[in-house]
Amino acid sequence: MDRARPMGHRLDEGAAERGVDEVGRQRIARIHDAAMELRRGAGVGQHHRDYLHPGRSALILLIDLGEADATTLCAAIAFDSERADWIPRAAVADDRDLAMRVAELPPAGADDLAERLVVADEAVRRAALAERLDQLRHAHLWPDLEARRRAHAEAEAVYAPIARRTHPVFARRYDWWCGMFATRHLTG
Repeated sequence: MDRARPMGHRLDEGAAERGVDEVGRQRIARIHDAAMELRRGAGVGQHHRDYLHPGRSALILLIDLGEADATTLCAAIAFDSERADWIPRAAVADDRDLAMRVAELPPAGADDLAERLVVADEAVRRAALAERLDQLRHAHLWPDLEARRRAHAEAEAVYAPIARRTHPVFARRYDWWCGMFATRHLTG
């Protein structure tokens, strides 16, 4: 069985528990399906770290923050801070509110990353922080040590301070990740 199916069910159940209405849950399912189709089309295996990334990003919001805004959840699903080619552009374009929110999400490494996150509305920050946190949670699997070092430095300099300004759970999770990663995964 494709691992995307149980993830889709988990997203639907989590959204229902948070009070997301049927229309919102259908939007979430549509965007999740589109994100998964891109990965399957790119030949990403079901056990690759990036395969379930869209769903995991939304689960961070659902579980850690109790997020109930379908547009924010969809943005976390649709966005990929590492791979812009994995953003399901056609599905996002069909949803004007979502397209505007995804357009505001900055990619990792952007020159103006901190500025864009500071001035973004809180829903955009929540989506960006959730998506990036899931990327970072799997950074220890990245084969490129320099990429891991850059991601850690950026998390300490930009994402963790923004997390502290956004939500105490995000602050705790980013602070823990930065400390743990520095001691375990930054040596060759």
